Amino acid sequence: MNKDAKIYVAGHRGLVGSAIVRKLQSEGYNNLILKNHSELDLLNQQAVADFFATEKPEYVFLAAAKVGGILANDTFPAQFIYENLQIQNNIIHNAYLSGVKKLLFLGSSCIYPRECPQPMKEEYLLTGLLEQTNEPYALAKIAGIKMCQSYNRQYGTNFIAVMPTNLYGIGDNFDLKNSHVLPALIRKFHEAKINGDKEVVAWGTGAPRREFLYVDDMADGCLFLMNNFNPTKEQNEKGDIFTNLGTGVDITIKELTELIKKAVGFEGEIVWDTTKPDGTPQKLQDMTKMHDLGWKHKIELEEGLKNTYEWYQKEAVDKND
Repeated sequence: MNKDAKIYVAGHRGLVGSAIVRKLQSEGYNNLILKNHSELDLLNQQAVADFFATEKPEYVFLAAAKVGGILANDTFPAQFIYENLQIQNNIIHNAYLSGVKKLLFLGSSCIYPRECPQPMKEEYLLTGLLEQTNEPYALAKIAGIKMCQSYNRQYGTNFIAVMPTNLYGIGDNFDLKNSHVLPALIRKFHEAKINGDKEVVAWGTGAPRREFLYVDDMADGCLFLMNNFNPTKEQNEKGDIFTNLGTGVDITIKELTELIKKAVGFEGEIVWDTTKPDGTPQKLQDMTKMHDLGWKHKIELEEGLKNTYEWYQKEAVDKND
């Protein structure tokens, strides 16, 4: 991408989109199109069509999505499948109609089967049943991948996709009702420390294994793909238009909880509520494809947790009261 290219970042206020904007601006890409919900309702087909016809962006980062943890996915399954399908259908189709040069669709590692061999390779997509607690969201993301592939095959577009692992960092959602495990634990430990509590309750057994990628590393990987990954005709036919994006290293939720406890400085006990669901037993991505392309993450988990907690203390505490 040229530094003066017209770039639309859909979902620029979220964890993923805001990190992509930070990365683009830090690299000298300043011709960015950014629209909040009041300016552009991505669920509105006509509004999205009008936007693309008028603005005609050259490149699109599709980071807009309805996201959340186990509780949110389990409570609002209809919203998760409807809103995500609607957003990506509107953007991908109109990107084609308006002649966008390249589009990057942001998916999720939850696209892989619940009992997927570990580490998860891109070729394992659609080889087994999905994790039930987030199946509607995962199905929407799988549809997004297949939509990009289908438009490439039929219309000759250059639409690619990336499947980030569990993300965290600056701009995260710390709402205890609908956040992911890492920011939820940061908030729990922070509030327990402030309140002088003697214990913090964590969900499940702590046994599941998870991989975590600092969101600024994710943004770096997305920009790398925009500039370096262009699927061939053969890759399009095979569906090889997406890549994993992670660290290739996982830890147990129990180990993560201990790291967060240390980062926050909480000195009480951790109590595990085993009546709550664990979710998928393990989610570790195979990073061979990205490593072969020439990209690797830079920020390790302990450093990322430190950065995230410092930001939470400065920026997010008041917003989450």
